[in-house]
Amino acid sequence: MNWIIRPATSDDAQGVINILNPIIEEAKYTILDIPFSLEEEVAFIENFPVNGIFNLAIHPETQKVVGFQVIEPFATYTHAFDHVGVIGSFVDSGFMRQGIASSLFLASFEIAKTMGYEKLFAYVRQDNKRALATYLKQGFEQIGLAKKHAKIRGEYIDEILIEKFL
Repeated sequence: MNWIIRPATSDDAQGVINILNPIIEEAKYTILDIPFSLEEEVAFIENFPVNGIFNLAIHPETQKVVGFQVIEPFATYTHAFDHVGVIGSFVDSGFMRQGIASSLFLASFEIAKTMGYEKLFAYVRQDNKRALATYLKQGFEQIGLAKKHAKIRGEYIDEILIEKFL
């Protein structure tokens, strides 16, 4: 299927939280641990960094948001990291393994290069093998392990550090 990839607007906030909140509530695939309200997501989108990328994957027939990807500046307190972005990717559980992530990566990588990003960085939960495989398939490399980096519901979670040079 040819997914429609486009930038998010505040009108898309409900579609984003329809994907994100069930993933947060399941507590298996993200370190995010507090579901977002519609108002919080609208504010997040409206205040998204100008030099960031917030892409959506839209189902071409239903116009439903089926995935999204964000790239945010690694740091804003110095220009030394202006070439580095932090990437996060989420796909609706009912649409896994249909090329959505690949479509998002393709679009986001191209936009990121035009915006001056040279490297993308991410943290992936060590127990999220599916996400790690997806990122590695896109050319990311594992560069480290942050032990006990997150604590969710009383349990420590290690995170794998990955990067990709554009």
